Amino acid sequence: MSLRILLVDDHAIVRQGVRQLLLNHGVAREVVEAESGAQALGSLDGEQQFDVVLLDISLPDMNGVEVLKRAKRRAPRTPVMMFSMFREDQYAVRSLKAGAAGYLSKTVTATQMIEAVRQVAGGRKYVSPALAEALAEYVSVENEQQLPHEKLSDREYQTLCMLASGKRLTDIANALSLSVKTVSVYRTRLLEKMKLSNNAELTFYVMSNRLIDFNPAINT
Repeated sequence: MSLRILLVDDHAIVRQGVRQLLLNHGVAREVVEAESGAQALGSLDGEQQFDVVLLDISLPDMNGVEVLKRAKRRAPRTPVMMFSMFREDQYAVRSLKAGAAGYLSKTVTATQMIEAVRQVAGGRKYVSPALAEALAEYVSVENEQQLPHEKLSDREYQTLCMLASGKRLTDIANALSLSVKTVSVYRTRLLEKMKLSNNAELTFYVMSNRLIDFNPAINT
């Protein structure tokens, strides 16, 4: 199986390493690179189709889950596998619900990556044992027993994480292509759902539950 793959990541060194791995092992015949969500969606609008999309969660212009949703509207038959440093329990369930074919951590071995890419290219889902356990737990828990952040919509969850990372409403609005007023509404809703009063309590909650990586050196 020799695939045409779209690799979306804002770090050139990551793209270079993954590209060489896939080409050297005969998994891919071509790897097209994109460093932003806009570039990725532009590539999907082209005439040539892809067998698999490898998509990072954290991109400079938009969240990977939003890119995933738009990608599935443009190329519904193309499997998209999320590829990120974020722990599986943070974004995996949301990604799969949004249409992802799998969720792959950047801590995996070369063998695991090759297996995962081939699996989703063959029309199957890829989940690691840890993710399978998280999914089983997710579906078995009643809604009222879920953690507060698990009750948020995707937009509310994105706003939560961005506020906790210190971004202003204006920054979030620009990143999500929304108005400041809309982002403010998301902030109000998430505070109400989570029974929090302000950004300080919000940030403490995010840190306590390790929902984002506060080390920018490895936050990819």
